[in-house]
Amino acid sequence: MSYQKLSIKNWAVEDRPREKLLSKGITSLSNAELIAILIGSGNRDESAVDLSKRILHDANNNLNELGKYSIENLQKNYRGIGEAKAISIVAALELGKRRKLSEIQEKTQIRSSHDVFELMHPVLSDLPHEEFWIIFLNRANKVISSRKISQGGLSGTVIDTRIIMKSALEQLASSIILCHNHPSGNKLPSQQDKSITSKLKEAGKIMDIPVLDHIIVTDGGYYSFADEGEISI
Repeated sequence: MSYQKLSIKNWAVEDRPREKLLSKGITSLSNAELIAILIGSGNRDESAVDLSKRILHDANNNLNELGKYSIENLQKNYRGIGEAKAISIVAALELGKRRKLSEIQEKTQIRSSHDVFELMHPVLSDLPHEEFWIIFLNRANKVISSRKISQGGLSGTVIDTRIIMKSALEQLASSIILCHNHPSGNKLPSQQDKSITSKLKEAGKIMDIPVLDHIIVTDGGYYSFADEGEISI
């Protein structure tokens, strides 16, 4: 007797992700079931849920790790994941990241380097490339906004001091904090990081918009120029 894989349509109603969401609520669904809803169908050998479980397993069941997957990577490694499905997964994870940033950023007051890390870790930790961000603060050290200034490759970005100071003036910022990530996981600043920090610190003094700190974010932690005594106000 040959075994025939059951499609989701043949599952018990309560086990189908969409029906389960409607009957039991969205919190009843596992991460794999939520991804299965996004992709809609699997392949000849796997249901959408089974395929989603395999994708998550390969990402160590960690959504931050999955957030590092590119559209090309998903298409190449998983039969049944075409461009449209890969885009759906990547877009959903990006929305989750932006939602988290909005929740944290709203009326956030920066009191320490760890506050900056908590603000920017959801944005920067799972990127395969470097991004350089500026956090604009008011006189009470509350976040006015944060803005990506540049994006580079695995080992660096190009920084324009004039653009940063112009943005700070437009935001009516009283001070700024520099922040970028190291995809390599190495928290220590490079010579280029130190040079950029020194250059922006001097520009901030001239414009009366002090640079309070420069935070380097990695998956597992961060480096603070202020905590290490490399920035003094």
